[in-house]
Amino acid sequence: MNPEARLAELGLTLPPPPAAAGSYVPTVRTGNLLYCAGTICLLNGQMTHVGQVGKEQTIETGAKSAEICVLNTLANIKAAVGSLDQVARVVIVNGFVNAINGFGDSPAVINGASDLLVKVFGDAGKHARAAVAVNGLPRGSTTEVQIVVELKS
Repeated sequence: MNPEARLAELGLTLPPPPAAAGSYVPTVRTGNLLYCAGTICLLNGQMTHVGQVGKEQTIETGAKSAEICVLNTLANIKAAVGSLDQVARVVIVNGFVNAINGFGDSPAVINGASDLLVKVFGDAGKHARAAVAVNGLPRGSTTEVQIVVELKS
């Protein structure tokens, strides 16, 4: 399965890779692992989802926000290694959900990220994961996603 063709079949396109917003780089490769910095739901210079799940956002809109975070991460992966075909598997996803106090449905929100990765990479998109509610994210983003992928040798 060609991941970039699969994205097109899903009607999705990769945005330009987002630039680092601080004193870090978007990706770091060590051996066959590519560590990707957290990405937020910034698309074409605009935030797509701002605010907390349980207040301004719903679980469904939060999941869409997480999907946009993944598209940004995939753009960074492609920029780092030239093609999404270089991904052997998704290793782990750390998902952060800007949510109201006591919010317990972070896994349902981060499913937006996980489901897209499986749609794009098939079984190689299945991964370990954390889904954590927090009381704030950069630029008021509803979600932030951090991913580690294994690259082909």
